[in-house]
Amino acid sequence: MFCVARRLAGNFFFGFEGFSLAVSNLDMHALFVLGDLRAKLVKQFQSRFVYITEQNAEGIYIAEIDTETSLVVDDKPRLELKVGDHFRAAVLPSREGGKFDIKFREIKLTVYGLGDYAFVTVPEGQAIVFKEGQGVVMVFAAHEPLLEGLTKTLKDVTKKVAKWRKGELTFKASE
Repeated sequence: MFCVARRLAGNFFFGFEGFSLAVSNLDMHALFVLGDLRAKLVKQFQSRFVYITEQNAEGIYIAEIDTETSLVVDDKPRLELKVGDHFRAAVLPSREGGKFDIKFREIKLTVYGLGDYAFVTVPEGQAIVFKEGQGVVMVFAAHEPLLEGLTKTLKDVTKKVAKWRKGELTFKASE
């Protein structure tokens, strides 16, 4: 049995008698882009009132996180953010050079880099909107609790970067 290792486009491939296996890595560009995105997400959770939405052409799911009662852990060495028991975001190695995994309850999405997210600022607060297939996930940090017009306000923020026409998503990414 023999093993051959070669490097192609920043990834290592190991061959064992006719098949190859790609090894995950975290390249410097992904580390800077995704690490910066993680840092901006950490800033979102410095707000007391954080709303997470998942939206597609059929509808919207909204959850509120009160950061005063949920423990916010910014693990810089591991490039990970945890909020309470349900929210986790981390920069991880991948075959593409790096990825940013976000998990909140049953919502799971992966961001690979530029074009998958957008920043939105409105008088009520700031948002980061992540694109995943034909849907979006938004983390919105509000200056004050959204007591009236919650759904309308959050949909209006999303509309600034994501629109659905005949079920197809049009997304205006930042950067």
